[in-house]
Amino acid sequence: MVVRIVIDVDRHDGREGLVRLEGEGTLLRIFIGESDSWHGRPLYGAIVRRLRTDGIAGATVIRAIEGFGARSHLHTTRLLRLSEDVPLIIEVVDRAENIERVLPTIEHMVEDGLVTVEPVEVISYRGGP
Repeated sequence: MVVRIVIDVDRHDGREGLVRLEGEGTLLRIFIGESDSWHGRPLYGAIVRRLRTDGIAGATVIRAIEGFGARSHLHTTRLLRLSEDVPLIIEVVDRAENIERVLPTIEHMVEDGLVTVEPVEVISYRGGP
């Protein structure tokens, strides 16, 4: 299978472009905490903005209910253990070469967390009007 990506308008000039992605792709998952920061701003926002600037097809930030990581510290949204550092997952799907291109930047930005990559098959990726 071959990934087909068509960019109708170049995103690097500041205009919105339509991206079509089908077939084999790569899923990049970034697990971080909500309180993680990058140069005084939320890390998740800095990552999403950087991915957009770099022309990646798309990214979604998911706020988790509960989780723990390498230090085994439990992060939760339960009222009895209210945490300001709940787990976040940033999911990114694009062609393998585009994910590989941004990985060094992501690895540099994520000081505490987990970064994974896996193959995926894109069935449908469409934008509305």
